[in-house]
Amino acid sequence: MIHDLYEVIHRRRDVRGEFTGEPVPGDVLDRVLSAAHAAPSVGLSQPWDFVIVRSDDVRKAFHQHVHAERETFAASLAAEAARRFARIKIDGVLESSLSIVVTYDASRGGPAVLGRHAIADAGLYSSCLAIQNLWLAATAEGLGVGWVSFYREEFLRELLGIPDGVRPVAWLCVGPVTHLERVPDLERHGWRQRRPLGEAVHADRWGGS
Repeated sequence: MIHDLYEVIHRRRDVRGEFTGEPVPGDVLDRVLSAAHAAPSVGLSQPWDFVIVRSDDVRKAFHQHVHAERETFAASLAAEAARRFARIKIDGVLESSLSIVVTYDASRGGPAVLGRHAIADAGLYSSCLAIQNLWLAATAEGLGVGWVSFYREEFLRELLGIPDGVRPVAWLCVGPVTHLERVPDLERHGWRQRRPLGEAVHADRWGGS
């Protein structure tokens, strides 16, 4: 069983171009969302909410915004980086079966959130843990997930009617896929390479070996 967990962790990919568009069965979506909702959270605040987006009109509006932001980023790149970036697909908003927007509500569990008094971002980290649970559960169910980050929070908040004070943390494209790539897209397209684990591990203090 433990080997299955490690296999899912290493098989997980940020999916862009492999979505089939086939529907996600209701029971599968419920299991994935239940896994996300089971994530640990600071002070048991459970500061997340999940907005399930199926509307074609909403997805098209978001897709247009994402690609305007892509052009903004592309214009900031040097020539060689721009050429590499041009080969990279950044989203599967229209191709995926549905999208899930995960939010963070800093007021949830307040006014005194146990464990957050010294680290204000602990609540935001909790929403990220829910996202990771969702992603791993989806992978185990044979679904792909793609995190879209080319957007302005204000735009997405208005598009989905998210209340003031609630942050949209992630737009996740979700659905069945033809396959999961063995090598992540950014590595395959030469954008960046992974760091060896040894470079990320320090003993007792920074730089310790």
